[in-house]
Amino acid sequence: MQVRHDARLAELTTLAVGGPIDRLVEVADADELVQAVRDADEAGRPLLVLGGGSNVVAPDEGWPGDVVLVRTRGIQRDGAVLVVAAGEDWDGVVAHTVADGLAGLEALSGIPGSTGATPVQNVGAYGQEVAQTITAVEVWDRVEKDRRSLTPAECGFGYRDSRLKRDPSRFVVLSVTFALHPGELSAPVGYAELARTLGVELGERAPLADVRDAVIGLRRGKGMVLDPADPDSRSAGSFFTNPIVPAARAVEGCPSWPAGDGLVKLSAAWLVQHAGFGRGTRDGHVGTSSRHSLALTTEDGATATELLAFADRVVAEVERRFGVHLEREPTAVRP
Repeated sequence: MQVRHDARLAELTTLAVGGPIDRLVEVADADELVQAVRDADEAGRPLLVLGGGSNVVAPDEGWPGDVVLVRTRGIQRDGAVLVVAAGEDWDGVVAHTVADGLAGLEALSGIPGSTGATPVQNVGAYGQEVAQTITAVEVWDRVEKDRRSLTPAECGFGYRDSRLKRDPSRFVVLSVTFALHPGELSAPVGYAELARTLGVELGERAPLADVRDAVIGLRRGKGMVLDPADPDSRSAGSFFTNPIVPAARAVEGCPSWPAGDGLVKLSAAWLVQHAGFGRGTRDGHVGTSSRHSLALTTEDGATATELLAFADRVVAEVERRFGVHLEREPTAVRP
């Protein structure tokens, strides 16, 4: 366990905003992670647990307590079941499954961050989400002060949502168990843009490596693959989730998809763009990506306050023009 007092949140988040950290604790295994969390809780110090920092808007004032940086490692395989430590790099895990001929995560290639964050957000893209393959999430329960394994039902997965996200002060993810499918072909392709890129029909399968390459290519074209040389990747990926509304409230001209029970999912990117915030819209040191209106990016000198104010303007204008409320995808943390 390593402790530092000279770190800043901007160094640990993909948006590169956030102030000084009182106490940064880097942990290398699950036991150290539990101990670091217990130490903070027992001392009454504010606690923030960080993995890849790719889905966080960190506060400008910094963090007055402990930031626990999760660097735990380990992938255990039993047949087609993987138990993955929370600190494992997510895209590295996906690459590992593709190389080993295990299907179920390939469309989630190129997503930054750590494995422990994936069940919290129920990470999804290109027709897949982690809830489709997760069978258990091992957590430290800060209320019961015990390690426990949550079933998918106990995780309460929803669209980019989970019980872990709704109750962030209770559970700390230690590892995630995935049940995958052996074979050289992907899960059925469930996203039209990906199917077109692969030259297959929706519902068909494609070689795992081809799906991974296609997804990374699509993400890179939108500036959503982390690259220090690409200013458009200085973001948290999609800043807003696609809103789900009653079919009767669908917006004319806006792409939509059935969401069950008389609901439709609207394209947040279309709403943002048609509310006047097209690609490359800038305001000071923040704005929309030059390649995708749904990603908000920062420049040197940006602050979290500036970024969130811009995001609020986007939300307000979409609501004014279309009567649809956008929800942020990244978490804006506060001490």
